[in-house]
Order: sequence, then C-alpha cells, then structure tokens
Amino acid sequence: MATTAQTSPLDDGRATMKHRALAQRCRDWKPGLLPALYLVGWAIFLLAVFIGIGLLVTKLGAHDAIGRADPATERWFARERAPELNKVTHYTTDLGETITVTAVGALLAIASRLLWRRWRESILVVVALAGEVLIFVSVTSLIDRHRPSVSHLDPAPPTSSFPSGHTAASVVLYLLIALLLVSRLQSGAIRKLLWIVALAIPVAVGLSRLYRGMHYPTDVLSGAALGAVWLLVAVKGVRLGALQRDLQPQPTTNGRKA
Repeated sequence: MATTAQTSPLDDGRATMKHRALAQRCRDWKPGLLPALYLVGWAIFLLAVFIGIGLLVTKLGAHDAIGRADPATERWFARERAPELNKVTHYTTDLGETITVTAVGALLAIASRLLWRRWRESILVVVALAGEVLIFVSVTSLIDRHRPSVSHLDPAPPTSSFPSGHTAASVVLYLLIALLLVSRLQSGAIRKLLWIVALAIPVAVGLSRLYRGMHYPTDVLSGAALGAVWLLVAVKGVRLGALQRDLQPQPTTNGRKA
C-alpha cells in the first residue's frame, strides 16, 4: 500500500490561524493543560446543549409534529420486520456495541502508535472514544425517555432512550478510522471508498436501532450529531496540544518529536 510520509490530520499544516495564535500565546503553559481545558470546556458545552435538546424532545416536543412522528416511525419499522432483516440488523447493531467499539478502538490506538511512531494519533483515539462515552452517559442519565412502545429485538439497557449511544459511538469510531487512514493513502478512489464505508456504517447502525425498536428517530439523529461534533472537537483539541508542544524546545529521539 502506498503511503505518504508522516501525514496526519494532526500535523501542524492542518491547524487554523486561530489555533496557531492560541497555541503561541499559551506556549509556556504546562504541557497538556491547554488541550485539557479546551476539551473539558467543549464537553461541558455539548453536555448542556444535548441536555437542552433532550428536554425539548421529551417535554415540549412530545405533542408536536416531531413527537407524533417518532412513535409513528417506530410502528412502521415494527410492521416491516422480516426474519432476514432481523438477522442483518442484529449483526449491523453489533458494529456499534460497546465491546466492538472498545476492541476496534484499542487496535486503532496501537496501530496509530506503530504507524506514526508518536503518541498524538493514539491520544486522539482515546480522547474521541472516551469523551463520547462520558458525554453520552451524562446526557442519558439526566434525560428520562422510555424506549419505543414496540417489541424490542434487543435487551433494553438501563439507560434512557435519548440519545442513541450505538449511533454516537459508531460515528466517532468509523469516521475516526477513515480520518486517520485517508491521510496515509495516495489513491483518491480508495480514499473516497473509505469515506463512503465510514459514513455508511453509522447510518446502518442507526437504522438498525430504529428497526429493532430500541430508539426513536430523534434519539438516533441526536446521537449522530453528538458523535460528529465531539469527534471534530477532539481532533482540534489534540491538534492544539500538538501545536503547543511543538512550540516548546524539547529533545528529539532519532530525529522525531514525540
């Protein structure tokens, strides 16, 4: 497989002027403090936003058009069930299961360390996946929404139906895989194919959760939005930390920075 040397979504050339200026102003801070504050601040902001969305959906929006469309959509999916689709959606749902995301994420973190021979890409994997889980768990513990009132094809976890954790996790994981891999590929056709697959998997996971009666459409859409926004924040946060670190004099090992 042909690759380009040391390209990464976290390389300095991908940073905006705003982030460069911020890293420059904070170059004397303790390493790790700037990205930590950036990520925590955004996490708190997203937590507040999605709690607000959850309250709107479950309280104010329960009797409007969206409130009526959510259960109607679930009833339609329940009527369209078939043995073959039951099997397909079972395996598709597994792509967003906690054990799958954890295992693939661990392998991705290890592979990133070996591929770039530095830690920033591996740190991105951990920050993106762990941050999504923390925000999701916080939101779902504060928003009380029952699962759809149709038969469930999967065991219902004790968490709220809002938002969809499977969808959020699959958005983060598979877009993260594509983000890291496309930067190493020279073939434009393979890059496009990788992005198509990475986008298709979360869509399939979300539809499977709807089909199997585990979530309403607003749960899935909110989960997808949470995953996508947090992944963007994680990339920018880790890149910001790398910029700050690169501005500080430091020893090198074999001609490479950590």
